[in-house]
Amino acid sequence: MICAPADSPALDESAREKITQLRDVLEASPDIRFITELRYQDKPHLTLIAALPSSAKERDAFENMQGQFFSSDSAPEAILQKSFAEELLGKRRKPGEDDTNVAELGPPLLGKDLVMRYAERMATPGPAITASETNGTQNAVSDHADDVAGAAYSVISREQTLKIVGISDLDPDSLRGPGRARVFLPLKFAENLHVMQATSLRDNSSAAANTPTYATVSVRVRSAKNVATVENAIRKMGFNTFSIVDATRSMRQFFAVLDLFLGIFGSLALAVASIGIVNTLVMAILERRREIGIMKAIGASDVDVKKLFFAEAGAMGVLGGAVGVALGWTIGRVINIGTNIYLKRQELPPEQIWFVPWWLVLGAIVFALLVSLISGLYPASRAARLDPVQALRYE
Repeated sequence: MICAPADSPALDESAREKITQLRDVLEASPDIRFITELRYQDKPHLTLIAALPSSAKERDAFENMQGQFFSSDSAPEAILQKSFAEELLGKRRKPGEDDTNVAELGPPLLGKDLVMRYAERMATPGPAITASETNGTQNAVSDHADDVAGAAYSVISREQTLKIVGISDLDPDSLRGPGRARVFLPLKFAENLHVMQATSLRDNSSAAANTPTYATVSVRVRSAKNVATVENAIRKMGFNTFSIVDATRSMRQFFAVLDLFLGIFGSLALAVASIGIVNTLVMAILERRREIGIMKAIGASDVDVKKLFFAEAGAMGVLGGAVGVALGWTIGRVINIGTNIYLKRQELPPEQIWFVPWWLVLGAIVFALLVSLISGLYPASRAARLDPVQALRYE
């Protein structure tokens, strides 16, 4: 996302085209959004409207939508967010009531018309006059107009009929925080409306020339590895940039520190487990010295005694690894169930946040076996070095 600071050049159509021509840039979409009135069945509804490029069709928010995406980038069509669709139908959810299924909202709304009333910015040569247009007729009104270097622009009140073609279950505008739109229009269609926005008032020269200026522009790049390069190129043009990479940088630092602490605690747990295995096997040697002496007296070699204790260490490692994996899987399932209960209470879709692949289970058991075998080296060597005569005298 690109925004223009106070001392930067104008973020207008010319600047957007230059950004589009940068290497590794696939698309630079202007952020067109405005608050206006929509009428459905002669009832007014004030809401925020935003424009979407055709590439937005690939977003997850439109996977399970009712209806279809825009038929073209310049069609007078609208996609509603589920909450606005509920408002149009007069549905009011009570606290604790289950979320409305988007499939129930489609039949009564899809194909119906919305009437949008908006203010159009229009450049006029010479003295500026403002007008209100309804059904093809114009009436003079005292709205807002400016003279800039011999040119002027007018604000004209217009109406536009929109066809409802889709209802989105998720929010395609969810990354924008509290300023979320609830109705979406095709980008090219929204550009052709020339809707009066706050940026038009700030930059009179562009408004007078009928050249749109934008508060922000969203840039799509070929790959995540190209984000930093494109950001640097845009900053050199005098604009500020913000990307998902920037948003996740602090998160990556947090998880790096978390991984460090988890590694430290995991190492301590591994050391304690190794000491436990050594202690258990050493105690087994002390308790079975006489048995070891008898085995060696009847012909058991040092290698045989080592194999015996290695087998015991390996058995403890495999059993401990299996129990640990089972315990970890159980804890993960409990966390996943608890998280989905919380998401449901927050009216959010369920998520699978815990997954244990088979290779991780196998790797954990093999790792536990290796740790136990390494821990059994000293006890096995100590048992093999026992003098059978002294072992037989041990009580």
